[in-house]
Amino acid sequence: MINTIRLGISTCPNDTFTFHALLNRLVDWRGLEFDVELLDIQQLNTLLFSGDFDVAKASFHAALLLTDSTVVLSSGSALGFGVGPLLLSAEPDAVLRDSDQLTLCPGEHTTAALLFRLFHARTTRIQHVVFSAIMPMLQHRQADFGVCIHEGRFTWQDEGLGLVEDLGTRWEQETKCPLPLGGIVASRSLPDETTAKVLAVIHDSLQFALADRNAALPTMRKYAQEFDDDVLMKHVDLYVNDWTLDLGDSGRAALHELSDRAISIGLVDNAAKRLEIFR
Repeated sequence: MINTIRLGISTCPNDTFTFHALLNRLVDWRGLEFDVELLDIQQLNTLLFSGDFDVAKASFHAALLLTDSTVVLSSGSALGFGVGPLLLSAEPDAVLRDSDQLTLCPGEHTTAALLFRLFHARTTRIQHVVFSAIMPMLQHRQADFGVCIHEGRFTWQDEGLGLVEDLGTRWEQETKCPLPLGGIVASRSLPDETTAKVLAVIHDSLQFALADRNAALPTMRKYAQEFDDDVLMKHVDLYVNDWTLDLGDSGRAALHELSDRAISIGLVDNAAKRLEIFR
């Protein structure tokens, strides 16, 4: 029996909210020990490809490429309507035209980057940077466009940037599905009994946070790029929902749609395993 779980989660508020009780051992760890690392989502994606974690938050873009070695847990995901990344511009009313322009994306294997490729293939050059650098680089005119995630979704207007498109809204209009951004994946090498315990602890941790939302604020503040409590809670309101507790049928349908579209642009081989959900 594996007792110590190498767990990786992101520093974004929806994860620190969900995992607050686990991080502070406020719920039963069910005989497990957790060695937790909090990182930027692209760092988590990269380390998952290296096999550094037993369980970790992953962009669903990365999870699509890891189906041979991981399963998706039914709790802990970020899906929803009105939750998509924003395609912003350094100049108001800018239009994507050609490869002379530069678009910043928050990591090669983020779902935000996948959406940009799905909807704006072969329009501009792409550079991958840490998500927190995108808006400052746009403000300093170091790029033409940027795909913005996390707290910046709520603050971009204050930064004097332009909105080109809400990529999540476009996904919703074309698919009629909630947008699947990221989820918790577990290594297939873990015994099913261990994976089930991990899933139960995550579910308990989220229920603990939902029962007393403000109790998670100190943990959220510790890791957030944005320290305004109202913005942090807006983030939770947007990304923590019924699909976070359990993916359900509509969550599964959304992952199936994402798999199909990834195949359509050649990101995933047609013979590859689809995302498998452990419950």
